[in-house]
Amino acid sequence: HLQLVESGGGLAQPGGSLRLSCAVSGYTLDYNGIAWFRQAPGKDREGVSCIGTHNGNTFYKNSVKGRFSISSDNSKNTVYRQMNNLKPEDTAVYYCAAIRWRWCPSLTPRADGWGRGTQVTVSS
Repeated sequence: HLQLVESGGGLAQPGGSLRLSCAVSGYTLDYNGIAWFRQAPGKDREGVSCIGTHNGNTFYKNSVKGRFSISSDNSKNTVYRQMNNLKPEDTAVYYCAAIRWRWCPSLTPRADGWGRGTQVTVSS
Protein backbone atom coordinates (compact mmCIF):
# COMPACT_ATOMS: atom_id res chain seq x y z
CA HIS A 1 0.00 0.00 0.00
CA LEU A 2 0.98 3.64 -0.41
CA GLN A 3 3.42 4.92 2.16
CA LEU A 4 5.31 8.19 2.38
CA VAL A 5 7.96 8.91 4.99
CA GLU A 6 9.47 12.34 5.48
CA SER A 7 12.83 13.03 7.04
CA GLY A 8 15.28 15.88 7.41
CA GLY A 9 13.35 18.41 9.41
CA GLY A 10 14.76 20.23 12.41
CA LEU A 11 15.88 23.58 13.67
CA ALA A 12 17.56 26.15 11.45
CA GLN A 13 18.55 29.74 11.91
CA PRO A 14 17.14 32.46 9.68
CA GLY A 15 19.09 32.40 6.45
CA GLY A 16 20.02 28.78 6.98
CA SER A 17 19.23 25.67 4.96
CA LEU A 18 17.57 22.31 5.40
CA ARG A 19 16.97 19.40 3.06
CA LEU A 20 13.87 17.29 3.38
CA SER A 21 13.41 13.84 1.89
CA CYS A 22 10.25 11.91 1.13
CA ALA A 23 10.60 8.18 0.58
CA VAL A 24 7.65 6.76 -1.36
CA SER A 25 6.56 3.15 -1.61
CA GLY A 26 3.51 1.47 -3.07
CA TYR A 27 3.04 4.24 -5.66
CA THR A 28 4.12 4.72 -9.21
CA LEU A 29 6.20 7.86 -9.42
CA ASP A 30 6.46 7.72 -13.16
CA TYR A 31 2.98 9.05 -13.87
CA ASN A 32 2.09 11.22 -10.93
CA GLY A 33 3.21 14.05 -8.74
CA ILE A 34 4.76 14.39 -5.34
CA ALA A 35 4.01 17.60 -3.51
CA TRP A 36 5.10 19.27 -0.31
CA PHE A 37 2.56 21.00 1.87
CA ARG A 38 3.03 22.76 5.17
CA GLN A 39 0.87 23.71 8.08
CA ALA A 40 1.79 26.31 10.66
CA PRO A 41 0.01 26.50 14.03
CA GLY A 42 -3.42 28.03 13.63
CA LYS A 43 -3.20 28.14 9.84
CA ASP A 44 -4.56 26.05 7.02
CA ARG A 45 -2.42 23.55 5.19
CA GLU A 46 -0.90 25.15 2.11
CA GLY A 47 0.88 23.84 -0.94
CA VAL A 48 4.55 24.71 -1.22
CA SER A 49 5.93 22.81 -4.19
CA CYS A 50 5.21 19.92 -6.51
CA ILE A 51 7.11 17.87 -9.04
CA GLY A 52 5.73 15.80 -11.85
CA THR A 53 7.84 12.72 -11.46
CA HIS A 54 7.24 11.61 -15.05
CA ASN A 55 8.42 14.84 -16.64
CA GLY A 56 10.34 16.74 -13.97
CA ASN A 57 8.13 19.81 -14.19
CA THR A 58 8.12 21.76 -10.95
CA PHE A 59 5.74 24.23 -9.37
CA TYR A 60 6.22 26.49 -6.37
CA LYS A 61 4.27 28.74 -4.06
CA ASN A 62 5.26 32.31 -4.85
CA SER A 63 6.73 32.99 -1.42
CA VAL A 64 9.29 30.20 -1.74
CA LYS A 65 10.37 30.69 -5.35
CA GLY A 66 14.09 31.18 -5.57
CA ARG A 67 14.61 29.75 -2.09
CA PHE A 68 13.18 26.23 -2.27
CA SER A 69 13.76 23.59 -4.91
CA ILE A 70 12.22 20.18 -5.42
CA SER A 71 13.76 17.21 -7.17
CA SER A 72 13.12 13.50 -7.51
CA ASP A 73 15.18 10.37 -7.88
CA ASN A 74 12.80 7.85 -9.39
CA SER A 75 15.34 5.05 -9.05
CA LYS A 76 15.16 5.54 -5.29
CA ASN A 77 11.47 6.49 -5.21
CA THR A 78 12.49 9.55 -3.24
CA VAL A 79 11.66 13.21 -3.60
CA TYR A 80 13.84 15.91 -2.09
CA ARG A 81 13.18 19.48 -1.08
CA GLN A 82 16.09 21.83 -0.60
CA MET A 83 15.20 24.89 1.45
CA ASN A 84 17.63 27.81 1.46
CA ASN A 85 17.49 31.26 3.01
CA LEU A 86 14.95 30.06 5.53
CA LYS A 87 12.72 32.59 7.24
CA PRO A 88 10.84 32.38 10.54
CA GLU A 89 7.58 32.28 8.58
CA ASP A 90 8.70 29.00 7.05
CA THR A 91 8.22 27.37 10.46
CA ALA A 92 5.63 24.64 10.05
CA VAL A 93 5.07 20.92 9.87
CA TYR A 94 5.94 19.85 6.35
CA TYR A 95 4.12 16.97 4.70
CA CYS A 96 4.82 15.20 1.46
CA ALA A 97 1.88 13.89 -0.49
CA ALA A 98 1.28 11.71 -3.50
CA ILE A 99 -1.06 13.54 -5.84
CA ARG A 100 -2.33 13.10 -9.35
CA TRP A 101 -0.47 15.09 -11.96
CA ARG A 102 -3.46 17.32 -12.74
CA TRP A 103 -3.36 18.75 -9.18
CA CYS A 104 0.33 19.47 -9.25
CA PRO A 105 0.39 22.90 -10.95
CA SER A 106 -2.22 24.35 -8.62
CA LEU A 107 -0.77 22.67 -5.49
CA THR A 108 -4.23 21.40 -4.68
CA PRO A 109 -4.19 19.23 -1.54
CA ARG A 110 -6.16 16.34 -3.06
CA ALA A 111 -3.76 13.58 -2.21
CA ASP A 112 -3.82 9.84 -2.65
CA GLY A 113 -1.72 9.64 0.49
CA TRP A 114 0.10 11.74 3.06
CA GLY A 115 3.21 11.36 5.10
CA ARG A 116 3.10 11.98 8.84
CA GLY A 117 5.00 15.22 8.57
CA THR A 118 8.29 16.60 9.78
CA GLN A 119 8.74 19.73 11.88
CA VAL A 120 10.77 22.60 10.53
CA THR A 121 11.53 25.43 12.95
CA VAL A 122 13.34 28.56 11.87
CA SER A 123 14.49 30.60 14.81
CA SER A 124 17.55 32.36 16.11
